[in-house]
Amino acid sequence: MKKKENNRVRIMRLGCQINLYDKDTLRFQHCQGIICRSIEISFEKMYTTAMDELSMKINAFFVNYKRQLYKKGEVVIRADDDPAGIYFLDKGIVKAYAISQNGEELVLNIFKPGAFFPMSWAINSTPNKYFFEAITDLVVWRAPRDEAITFLKENPDVVYDLLSRVYKGIDGVFDRMVYLMSGSAYERLLTDLLIHVKRFGSGDEQMTLGISETELASQTGMTRETISREMKRLKDKGIVTVQNNHFLILSVQALEHELSVQ
Repeated sequence: MKKKENNRVRIMRLGCQINLYDKDTLRFQHCQGIICRSIEISFEKMYTTAMDELSMKINAFFVNYKRQLYKKGEVVIRADDDPAGIYFLDKGIVKAYAISQNGEELVLNIFKPGAFFPMSWAINSTPNKYFFEAITDLVVWRAPRDEAITFLKENPDVVYDLLSRVYKGIDGVFDRMVYLMSGSAYERLLTDLLIHVKRFGSGDEQMTLGISETELASQTGMTRETISREMKRLKDKGIVTVQNNHFLILSVQALEHELSVQ
């Protein structure tokens, strides 16, 4: 159904006209009747040699709704608040966390571009008990719950992709549970680092982690001092180093082996 002409992509079944400016920026022209509106959008990792039809379908739906920007550290949704809709994460990283009785932040999940949240509230009408906060600067789109749910019901390929993301997240939760119940602090740190590799890595042997010791502590349930001590073991073994205030995993294979021999 796609026809490329004069650097312009037309997707007729979506009812949108899309002008390609460069690999990062698109202009959507959405028409209803005789009224048209154009919006420039930057979609992270959306442009490839052949454009991803699934991403195009999702983006063409959310472009009809509110685009919001958040700075690093801003809260998108507060615990116990009724969310204003379903959010689609275009750019940036979001963490979902709870606050313990001791006032400690406990990170439960991390969302990367392409994620929808909060889905338990959206699908099951479960009261939202968690905070959703920007780890980096964000671009999100927010659609009304009923309209977003209708969109998902009408597009099983989108639901399949969503379920794939959910089950990858569940695998990470199960890994954490195993080492929380029986593992040492060192094993818990290794597990969490490998979860980050699986979710945010590109398949390279080296990987930079955009995360601090404090954030690792809140994700693993350990103190920052414990994270610092156990991280030193990895540095001494030449598996991890610090570069430009970020952790650099020098060998993902060595990190995986380190966990396997514990």
